[in-house]
Amino acid sequence: MSYLENIEAWFKKVWVDQDLDGIEDSFTHPDAAGGLQGLSLSPEDFRELVPAMRALFNDPKVTTLRAEETGDWLWMLVQVTGISAQDGRDLSFTGQVAMRFEGDKIAEAYNHFDFISFFEQIGALPEETIALCLSGEQLQP
Repeated sequence: MSYLENIEAWFKKVWVDQDLDGIEDSFTHPDAAGGLQGLSLSPEDFRELVPAMRALFNDPKVTTLRAEETGDWLWMLVQVTGISAQDGRDLSFTGQVAMRFEGDKIAEAYNHFDFISFFEQIGALPEETIALCLSGEQLQP
């Protein structure tokens, strides 16, 4: 199985099917995943992140837009779609991952997802959050 096939199967198993037992089996060591700003994700952290995110949106699908395997590295640009749990609206946001493998397991992972867009779409942030912040506006609770 290629690294791409491996990770596409992992996205489906963990994020779509919510089989959280698939998390630990995919990493060489507990701190292999990171890159979410301010977060270094251990498998235990993923066990909390997946249900928290899934409570906010339903019917997730992860589609590979671009991918490149070179040596023991995989880079991916993905599109995540789903339905808002709050109001039933369609959601769509992108993410990028870079992963280094040892055998068929992830040894390092660097993730960056457009959570600002995601949180705008579910109403947790105002529309045009980045433009507001760039214009000097302060987001107030």
